[in-house]
Amino acid sequence: MIRNTHHDLLLIGDAINARDLRQLYDRNISAVVDLAANESPAQLGRDIIYCRFPLHDDGSNSPQLIRTAITALYSLLTDGFPTLVACSAGMSRSPVIASAALSLICDCSLDDSLSEIVRDSPHDISPALLSSVASIHTTMIQSNVSQNGG
Repeated sequence: MIRNTHHDLLLIGDAINARDLRQLYDRNISAVVDLAANESPAQLGRDIIYCRFPLHDDGSNSPQLIRTAITALYSLLTDGFPTLVACSAGMSRSPVIASAALSLICDCSLDDSLSEIVRDSPHDISPALLSSVASIHTTMIQSNVSQNGG
């Protein structure tokens, strides 16, 4: 089931949702950020933006891959593309990466953003993944502050 989490722009789902063209078109989803390392890449319509970042829940992801996934999602959302973020079950990688991007947009903490995204939804957040993302997220905030003269 696809969950709407932020002003009809940020949606969370699973690998099946990310490959269901009818559902993507019915919901006017313009972009899919696929985080499922253990799934085959989706075959989507020509007019749907597709970004694949094969992440794992075990914390073995490179910092560059995590940073790029967050940055890509941040850019899609700030540019106004309704975006589905999906992983295998939609309960760990998707909400964690989505919360990191959303916290940068809303200028709130990663914990607050994650709490908002998983509220009233099934979730199974990997502590190792969350720790990795939190570390990268902190460096992104610090980098943004230094770039903006703060």
